[in-house]
Amino acid sequence: MNRRYWRVVAPAAAAIAMPAAGISIPAMAQDMDHSMMDHGHTEHGQGDHGQMDHGNTIDHYTEGSVLDDGTMILPAAPKRNRASIGSGTARIPGVEGSMNGLHVMTGDWMLMAHGYAWGVYTDQGGARGDDKAYVQSMLMATAERPLGDGARLTLKSMFSLEPLMSARGYPNLFATGETANGIALIDRQHPHDLFMELAARIDVDIAPGASAFLYGGPVGEPALGPSAFMMRRSSRYNAEAPITHHWFDSTHITYGVVTAGVSASAFQIEASAFRGREPDEERWGIETPKLDSWSVRGTWSPSSNWAAQLSYGRIKSPEALHDDEDEGRLTASVSYGDDRLSVIGAFSAKNRLPGPVLTAWLLEANWNPASGHNLFGRIENVENDELFPEGDPLHGAAFRVTKMQAGYAYRIPLGKMFGLALGGSAAIYDKPRALDAAYGKNPVGLTAFAKLSLGD
Repeated sequence: MNRRYWRVVAPAAAAIAMPAAGISIPAMAQDMDHSMMDHGHTEHGQGDHGQMDHGNTIDHYTEGSVLDDGTMILPAAPKRNRASIGSGTARIPGVEGSMNGLHVMTGDWMLMAHGYAWGVYTDQGGARGDDKAYVQSMLMATAERPLGDGARLTLKSMFSLEPLMSARGYPNLFATGETANGIALIDRQHPHDLFMELAARIDVDIAPGASAFLYGGPVGEPALGPSAFMMRRSSRYNAEAPITHHWFDSTHITYGVVTAGVSASAFQIEASAFRGREPDEERWGIETPKLDSWSVRGTWSPSSNWAAQLSYGRIKSPEALHDDEDEGRLTASVSYGDDRLSVIGAFSAKNRLPGPVLTAWLLEANWNPASGHNLFGRIENVENDELFPEGDPLHGAAFRVTKMQAGYAYRIPLGKMFGLALGGSAAIYDKPRALDAAYGKNPVGLTAFAKLSLGD
């Protein structure tokens, strides 16, 4: 029977002695987790370099053999990391890993790129619905290297061409947040900025299996809430932003962030200082960084299948149209992942200061029952007081709305690096009868898409 082994290139500078055989192998090879076939993900929170993608370096060799170039052949290991990194410093289940893509080793640097261009057509239906064809896009590039003495450096960047969209973004019934031409966006999802992340992270080992880290930059994400929706595997084929976005992860693009924390196999504790104001309408530039808000987050990773987080943030004047209003945001979430299923359940309480406390719930999942086939869904329940503009008699009134969405996507591999996913979704809503006059009795949202991805 053939056995699969992994060809691990051994840089001379990183070699250590193997006591039993006197063979030099790379220091990183000791911690490598080769149980995941895409090998596109790296978690550095606890000094575990376990999910690197070594491109076409998979071969069949004899365990323990050493090639002429100094390569040591190691057997595949059953171990998996307990946690991986989602967006910013947020943890996700280790079995999911970060998004895979193109990985290149050059000297001491490992370079990674991932991205997509997502063509979408949506018809949101109902009296206040709209239809539109648009393109979402994202390119993420990272570079990481060891610094010696148990330290590692990661440079992170993320970009989007969504500023090419109309300032009003795309139709998304019952979504609110940010502005276009000085007017609050209602039943719309705003486009993302050109610069979604420009940050760096340094990890330093402080004990066996534990490290301290410092993350920050002019554009980043504070330690608040679960991983942002575009970086969750549970929403990988859902073309619509959650209507609860501004309850859970609206701070994923923040101009000015500094986060410090301690990370170990089973837990991560961190705190951030950051700019509270949401991005303005000038989406091509970088706004002046500030550190006027703060947050704390604790994450528990009991196994490679689970991650649970609890976080709180005090956000300074997040909304441009409510300059005198701060926000206290409490979030809690539990994520589960295995080889075919990704699920997240989350709760948030948005405390307007001054003002009411508005709560939201989210349940989101993606299931891959067979190769290429994906079933996905999202159920959200949110209490929103921004569904009517100023001057309307219902302005400021809070309404609790539930959105129920289900969809299907089929992914077609395009070579080793790219994939094309074709699919669509439908959404229905449960809302108070007081909203029937504005939205219609039973609005239905329909969406179709084609997603071209570099990586997953």
